[in-house]
Amino acid sequence: MELLSLISLAFIPVLIGFILLYGTYKQVPTYESFVEGGKEGIKIAFSIIPYLVGMLVAISVFRASGALEVLTKWIRPAMTHLGIPAEIIPLALIRPISGTAALGMTSDLIAVHGPDSFIGRLVSVLQGSTDTTFYVLTVYFGAVGIKKMGDALKVGLLADIFGIVVSIAVVAFMFGAK
Repeated sequence: MELLSLISLAFIPVLIGFILLYGTYKQVPTYESFVEGGKEGIKIAFSIIPYLVGMLVAISVFRASGALEVLTKWIRPAMTHLGIPAEIIPLALIRPISGTAALGMTSDLIAVHGPDSFIGRLVSVLQGSTDTTFYVLTVYFGAVGIKKMGDALKVGLLADIFGIVVSIAVVAFMFGAK
């Protein structure tokens, strides 16, 4: 265990050192390249801000309007019939929209049900098996100027649905259903 800790502490500095040495060997102006990358990163960060603000406002409106609760009530009977805990419905719905909101919901569910409960395990696996599809499309596609994102949206949402279904199946198989 001590060797693993030492390796993990040294990995990043060794990697950076290797990149600098390799760049110097290839006669790449490493410091100038680093500074140019930093300038470009700042420009990208500023270009993302309007999209980020728009996405955060949309999430707030979605939750404050009660739309999340209405959608949860519609889906609850089918989920209960399938033996899937209804407590995960809001998380499954909000995860493609906001990672921060989903993390908050995950923390709340783990605090209520415990980390070793079926729900605790399920939300942990679900959190790691899905992505913030709408956030990624809105912020990053918007920042680079991609306007047509229909196919990426379909594939992203399909991947999220697949991640949710597989999360439920794997946790139910590994730890038994609720």
